[in-house]
Amino acid sequence: MSDFDLVLAGTVVLPSMVIEDGYVAVRDGKVVHVGEGAPPHAHDRHLLGKALILPGAIDAQTHSLSQKNQEDFIWSTRSAAAGGVTTIVDMPYDEGNLVCSAEAVRIKVAHATPQARVDFALYGTINPEEGASRIAEQAAAGVAAFKFSTFGTDPVRFPRISPPLLAEAFAEVAKTGLTAGVHNEDDESVRAAMARVKASGITDWRAHGMSRPPLTELLATLQIYETGAQTGCEAHVVHCSLSRGYDIAADYRAHGFGATIECCIHYLTLDEENDVRRLGGKAKINPPIRPRAEVEALWRQVAAGNVTLVSTDHVSWSEDRKTNPDMLANSSGVPGLEAMVPLFVKGALERGVSLTWAARLMAANPAKHFRLGTKGALEAGKDADITVLVDRPTVYDAARSGHNVVGWSPYNGIELPWTVAGTWLRGQQVFDGTSVAEPGAGQWVRP
Repeated sequence: MSDFDLVLAGTVVLPSMVIEDGYVAVRDGKVVHVGEGAPPHAHDRHLLGKALILPGAIDAQTHSLSQKNQEDFIWSTRSAAAGGVTTIVDMPYDEGNLVCSAEAVRIKVAHATPQARVDFALYGTINPEEGASRIAEQAAAGVAAFKFSTFGTDPVRFPRISPPLLAEAFAEVAKTGLTAGVHNEDDESVRAAMARVKASGITDWRAHGMSRPPLTELLATLQIYETGAQTGCEAHVVHCSLSRGYDIAADYRAHGFGATIECCIHYLTLDEENDVRRLGGKAKINPPIRPRAEVEALWRQVAAGNVTLVSTDHVSWSEDRKTNPDMLANSSGVPGLEAMVPLFVKGALERGVSLTWAARLMAANPAKHFRLGTKGALEAGKDADITVLVDRPTVYDAARSGHNVVGWSPYNGIELPWTVAGTWLRGQQVFDGTSVAEPGAGQWVRP
């Protein structure tokens, strides 16, 4: 009789290699052994043939509470489990509760824990009126990173942090050993471009990209990294839509500075001339979706090793907030938790990009980035967070899946050659291809 609780056998995808005839053995919620050849016996043993076995994904950017009485953790973590995402890192810009104090962290943890079907970590931020005074207390309360914005979406829920205050905040974050992530759009430049677009009378799908040309993003990217360089803080750009941004980050790293950079799955999938034209407000995202040539350039940055993380920037706005004929009047952001992993696998295989990048950019690197020491790898001693994809083509339909609070997605209609067939969290199955674990299966994780 084997003393393994779980064995999964198939094509094991690690950050350094792909084991085509491999297996993962689990005991007491932890990975015990990853091997090649004949799999050992276990109480629960799955011989999966050519199925892909990956570390459970860590989504570095989820917005579960951006719209009151809409998604919440009960739905975001359901989508996550169905998408092979075993940990979400939730953003601090909650409608009605900006997470900018230790008390706000405690409130959010208490709110999310009974709902969560997968594990979750939290970002903290600051209230501009309070300055950086509460950064230390949030770190002590357990946030995994801090988030700021160079652009003001909303003065209360999503405020702009001015350059002097950003430097003050970075200096305080540096003392905690955590990372400062920043929304990278220059406020003054965006507002000037928006005014020009409105004056032109253009309101259709073209308006959003015109209101945020590349320079608006690149200026902010430079500010973020130079602020990090001057304060000794690890600086992170949370979503870069332009290949040039990854070159800038690589240059700062080459000079010895902490400069990480994140690519969202929509920038690797959707393009302006086809998808934004077709979808209108349902493809409005900040920074905007760029032309197809930029999409392919981003995949080359992935293959070159210049991307640190891949995430979703997931938010499930109700459909009425995404269907205004005036493009600029729509809310920004799209749902993506259920689709990220299969979309990345699809894109990588189509371009000859090694699947080792899936294990690195959606698991190992996020675990390191957020200091989640037990997460992110199929290796002995780590949490047995595992995702299995099978070679079963499906056409994605968010409404038909039943795992999303909204029935729309910019990815509807895309054929996914590999489908998530199972997700395990600390050795317990939280998605079996149809059903998702009950609320409360997930836990709060902290650095």
